[in-house]
Amino acid sequence: MEEFNNIINGKKVQSGATFGVVNPANGNVFAHCQIADIPMVDRAVAAARAAFPAWSKTSHDERKEKIHALGDALEANMPDLMALVTAETGKPMAGLNGVGSGMEVGGSMAWTHYTADLDLPVDIVQDDDVASVRVFRKPLGVVASITPWNWPLMIAIWHVIPALRAGNTVVIKPSPLAPLAIIRFVEMANQILPPGVLNVITGDASIGAALSEHSDVDKIVFTGSTPTGRNIMQAASTNLKRLTLELGGNDAGIILDDVDVKDIAPKLFAAAFHNNGQTCACLKRLYVHESIYEELCQELAHLAKAVVVGDGMDDGVELGPVQNKAQMAIVMELAEDARANGGRFIAGGHAIPGNGFFFAPTIVADLEDGARLVDEEQFGPIVPVIRYSNIEAIIERANQNDNGLGGSVWSRDVAKATALAQQLECGTAWVNDHGAVQPDAPFGGIKQSGFGVEFGSYGLEEYTSIQTVKITKT
Repeated sequence: MEEFNNIINGKKVQSGATFGVVNPANGNVFAHCQIADIPMVDRAVAAARAAFPAWSKTSHDERKEKIHALGDALEANMPDLMALVTAETGKPMAGLNGVGSGMEVGGSMAWTHYTADLDLPVDIVQDDDVASVRVFRKPLGVVASITPWNWPLMIAIWHVIPALRAGNTVVIKPSPLAPLAIIRFVEMANQILPPGVLNVITGDASIGAALSEHSDVDKIVFTGSTPTGRNIMQAASTNLKRLTLELGGNDAGIILDDVDVKDIAPKLFAAAFHNNGQTCACLKRLYVHESIYEELCQELAHLAKAVVVGDGMDDGVELGPVQNKAQMAIVMELAEDARANGGRFIAGGHAIPGNGFFFAPTIVADLEDGARLVDEEQFGPIVPVIRYSNIEAIIERANQNDNGLGGSVWSRDVAKATALAQQLECGTAWVNDHGAVQPDAPFGGIKQSGFGVEFGSYGLEEYTSIQTVKITKT
């Protein structure tokens, strides 16, 4: 059984203690990983701090070249990385509508190459006979990246690559539930980057807390739950660390009465169920106009019953297991609460027998706001469909949720849908689509879904500080 190691200052580091990584498709441990201790956190941060002066002074062209080399290394190791992602997360190699480990690794490559070519231009505020005033973007120092288990490699890329492009050094702590593809990437990266520029340490919440509190960490970028984000924010206050927090979502989709139900149902299903619903920006609650409610519910139920669920390594599988036992328990608890509150289960609603963490894709009709499945983020293959009659009232109800990551409006009338989408209280609003992110458009949440953005020039600037330089000429 393969063993994976922490990497500090370009070298594999062992503590002597390991933990097992479980394949959620069968419940078996398939790899072991060295677990970091608190002194190793200090060593990793010290290595990143020592590497920062030289790395931050490299030219933009040199950093671009090395980051493109990282993208090439991802491509060269794509089969191995895909197998690791599938084994540790359960997502299929191909997946529903092509959303699987192939997309995760391919997306990681695309984001890496795109971000490599971003620039941080100098802003000229004034340049005349009196003075020259210019605004420069400078790297912050040591960035701590804390990543989740649902899209481990791609979210690591979203954190690490802009940090490196801006001239920072990085210590990354992956989720102990899915650390392996990230460790493999850091191994590859250390064949390209100078020692200490990118380090990886593994462990439980105590390791994340130590990073969050560390006085030599200048910024934390975290993707995960809102409660953990609050803890990180509190810990970061010790030295006023910069923060980017992409936290929980409970994205609403509002479907108007003019849509073509048969055309739209597969798009809604894909937006709600890709990666088994375990994506922050999945559709989490559907508000459907009463005139098309039953028809759309039945179309979604038909799709849920037809989708192929199984081990992600098998050909033709579209949805895999829930990633871990604890998340499976949450999904089952929300299903039981929905039953108790009058939910009508028109597809699924039960665990699939076997050793893995499989739950049948589930559509629940006839719930209202106030039910846990509507109000809370389920992060699994179960979606509530809520009936409405008044569009103004449903916009208000959609906005009453504490989360504000994404939302969408679906209609043949694009102008009307766009106007309604702009009324949604969320960081990203889609029209006739949901969850589609791209490397050149900023993405982030509001309210309890966090703050700061990722992607493109907006995201790159999050890894910099502003320095204004004024030269007086007279």
